[in-house]
Amino acid sequence: MTAKTHMRREIEEIPAIAAHFLDTGRPALAAAGAALRELDPRFVVSVARGSSDHAATYLKYAIELMIGVPVASIGPSIASIYGARMRLERAACIGISQSGRSPDIVAMMRAAGQGGALPIAITNDRHAPISEEAAHTLALHAGRERSVAATKTFVTSVLAGLALLAEWSGDDDLRRAVATLPIAFEQALTCDWTPLADRLVRARSLYVLGRGPSFAIASEMALKFKETCDLHAEGYSSAEVLHGPAAIVNARFPVLALGVQDAALQQATETVTRLVGQGADAFFTGPEPVSGATALPAVQGLHPLVAPLVLVVSFYIFVEELARRRGLNPDIPQHLRKVTETV
Repeated sequence: MTAKTHMRREIEEIPAIAAHFLDTGRPALAAAGAALRELDPRFVVSVARGSSDHAATYLKYAIELMIGVPVASIGPSIASIYGARMRLERAACIGISQSGRSPDIVAMMRAAGQGGALPIAITNDRHAPISEEAAHTLALHAGRERSVAATKTFVTSVLAGLALLAEWSGDDDLRRAVATLPIAFEQALTCDWTPLADRLVRARSLYVLGRGPSFAIASEMALKFKETCDLHAEGYSSAEVLHGPAAIVNARFPVLALGVQDAALQQATETVTRLVGQGADAFFTGPEPVSGATALPAVQGLHPLVAPLVLVVSFYIFVEELARRRGLNPDIPQHLRKVTETV
């Protein structure tokens, strides 16, 4: 029997790591949540790159939907390269970095604090430089991640942000949804996306579609296709794809569309139906099947703000297997290394 990849082992650790974070992270979450309530920020900015930036995008939608406070991403080069001063009074800044050591991320966090923002760090290393620039640090305690592609740290970063949002908002429904995520992650590990793997084993490109928080997950999925499978993928909003990119969707063009039980489901379903009509090989995770599209199993009955995160756990299991079927080692993508330190 072939030995498990580091990536596979790390994906399988997600439920236990999530439970550990929720148990050990309570004091830090309570303190950061209280600070946000006291500040009552007019807006929130995020600082991140790569998978961490997809986590930040997820939290952007969650914060805007739950609190009604606008969230914007700041390019780290604003501080590290251009040395611009930011006016961030009455703002919160959420910096997300698995390693917490990239100089540009650290510099932007420092600049945010100097500009008047309340800086909050989400990182796997509580002793990392990013923590030194933060008023509050949510340490993931996910353990070492040996695979280059981030999986358990991505999921735990979003989990940390959602748990913080529950504390900030005081929303009991979200609190309960976050508390049950370890169980949902365990269920997600058993969802079989083999039909999609069969279609993509020799594919060269595809689209991944989502809306709201699911768009952040679509972007993360597209990145993982590139990192682990040598497969060109583009993540789009299920609305944005109709504003130009749909022009190249024709006979047998593969499309992975994410549907969860939220306000965007009807529009997502309509987009899938339209692309199927153009000839796409569409795969859909929605709770109801779409004629002409292949249904992919997903954990159902979840709070709409956590459902997209659970989907990515099923995807990670699938994409690790797809990489091996394509003759690749998902632990060691070409031209990449685990920690990328940019200026």
